[in-house]
Amino acid sequence: MKNKYIKKVSKFAVSLITVSILVTGCGSNKGVFSSYKAVIPSSDKQSKADGVYSQDYLSDNVCVIPVKKQSEPDPFMTAGASLIINDTSGKMIYSHNIYKKMYPASITKIVTALVTLKYANLDDTVTVSYNASHIEEYGAKLCGFNEGDKIILKDLLYSFLIYSGNDAGVAIAEHISGSVKEFAKLMNKEMKDLGAAGTHFVNPHGLHDKNHYTSAYDLYLVFHELLKYDTFKDIINQPYYEAKFKDSAGEEKKLSFSSTDKYLTGKAEIPEGVTVIGGKTGTTMMAGSNLILYSKDAQGNDYISIVMHAGSAGELYEQMSHLLDMEK
Repeated sequence: MKNKYIKKVSKFAVSLITVSILVTGCGSNKGVFSSYKAVIPSSDKQSKADGVYSQDYLSDNVCVIPVKKQSEPDPFMTAGASLIINDTSGKMIYSHNIYKKMYPASITKIVTALVTLKYANLDDTVTVSYNASHIEEYGAKLCGFNEGDKIILKDLLYSFLIYSGNDAGVAIAEHISGSVKEFAKLMNKEMKDLGAAGTHFVNPHGLHDKNHYTSAYDLYLVFHELLKYDTFKDIINQPYYEAKFKDSAGEEKKLSFSSTDKYLTGKAEIPEGVTVIGGKTGTTMMAGSNLILYSKDAQGNDYISIVMHAGSAGELYEQMSHLLDMEK
């Protein structure tokens, strides 16, 4: 009977997370879900109580925003979803459509980064496969690695996030999990562990697939977790990067990459009093223009801001700057 109970309740674990998000306020996750007891029959981060297993699904000090506590729409913010949170105090500054199902495009890559930083050795040597070097989807951005190239994983991760090369994403996925399909399973597991109940991924890079989706709030959860990694903060702060590697014949090669973040490269004006550390962009026809960003105000407070499905790159940065002005 007890086993049947565990199996039954486990089916509702993700639903319980979602319900918790709907009714819970901003603040630390310590005790946030104590009234809900999301139950799972696994051994991950679990504590035994009354014959079942309960788990805190959120990382430390996240801001949980009830659906009905989102902001009144700002007429300037015409993007599909937007959010800015003071990540130092855990206070929501503005939020709109943050639980709406959205296509994330290359913002997906922050989840690949989290899995890489959590599970892989950055000193590993990665050999680029045929699959990684032969992405043929129209418009897919590529770093330009060839089959047989050998590159240190740390350099590959920098190239992947800074330049947003999809070939680097496949190489990372295959190195860690053996295939894109298995890596996507690991991505989805990590998202569930973070409490990201509205997400499902099928690839490490964000090229469009109708079964590859998330929400602005779920991306906030990932980004909040990633800011615990100094390597990640260093990567997103780089306007340019030069990757050195060897080709299949053992010859030394190098490629230079420029960040896709226009704030870092000086192509977009940063609001006065705001320091942009960096973030991740994402653009496809179906997803529109997207950006998740880490910044600081004049007092040194940390902010995470997100704009999803803006109509163009120009609108994306105008609306992100409008959010950043709300820091003041």
